[in-house]
Amino acid sequence: MDVTVGFREFGVGLDEAYRPLPSLYLGFLSIWFVSALSWTINTWNNRHFQSNNLQWTLASVPVIKALQLGLSFLFWYSCFNLQICSLWMSFGVYITGVLFQTASFVSFLLISHGYCIMCERLSLPERRTTAALGCVFYLTLVGYRASVPYFTVLLVLNYFISFYMIFHHISQNLLQLREQLTFIEDEDIQAMHDAVYTKYTMLKKFQGAMQIVAVAETVIYISMDDATDNYWLRLLVREWAQFCIYLYIGWTFRSQELSPRFSVMPAVKTKGENTVPPIYSIEMNAADFKDLSSHKWHIGLPTSPAHVDSCSDSFLVIVQHPHA
Repeated sequence: MDVTVGFREFGVGLDEAYRPLPSLYLGFLSIWFVSALSWTINTWNNRHFQSNNLQWTLASVPVIKALQLGLSFLFWYSCFNLQICSLWMSFGVYITGVLFQTASFVSFLLISHGYCIMCERLSLPERRTTAALGCVFYLTLVGYRASVPYFTVLLVLNYFISFYMIFHHISQNLLQLREQLTFIEDEDIQAMHDAVYTKYTMLKKFQGAMQIVAVAETVIYISMDDATDNYWLRLLVREWAQFCIYLYIGWTFRSQELSPRFSVMPAVKTKGENTVPPIYSIEMNAADFKDLSSHKWHIGLPTSPAHVDSCSDSFLVIVQHPHA
């Protein structure tokens, strides 16, 4: 069933203040589409440099945004040029907008936990907390945009909790990396310095970006009103701000050729003191190196233990390729 509204039938006209919207949405659709395509291609081409599960997760954000902008363009274009506005299309804009914000904050939570930076995967409590916050954030956004009473308060509370957790986890990871850098300098372990310093720099940039996101979200919700005179201008500023923020974060965590030991990380983060694991260098001939994959040890890292408690006893093995 196609639920549409024809304005000619009812003699109702659209406010001319919305006339620039189709052009704006088309322009931003082109920008986000190119960004999503470039991100996907770059992640695929550089997939052998590092474990890029985080990059594939982040790649979903511009895809959802491009879908939202595409539906927004079609909705407003049909309203002005065909005098027909589809209810289903407006509902699609509504849902994709909520999904975009939810996916963004879930991605921010993953980065703040150090996913694919400090550890290969999140622990079970971290996964449960992230999933719960994502679901609650989605539901509160739906209620807020549907103008359900008291959901404004719930959304503000959800934002506060989410930002608190993000900044808390970032601070913890930065503290841990600073301790590792101090240990590396004291013990003169230069082999791990570049990798740890790169992680520290990335999280430090992300911390600054999240401070901008917090300010931007606050300004957006404070400045929201029902005035239509300058709606297109507020939309332009908001969309540019979102794009610049995600471009900066995406560029920081893009798939790239990093330090050879950047991927050296525990399977999951463990509580307690975290130090750089001891490094053992092994020399072997080409024949032994060829059969190394069949042994218990992988190149660079030991096989993840069955029990998390034993992660603290693991050590790092660096094997140089005989033909390198």
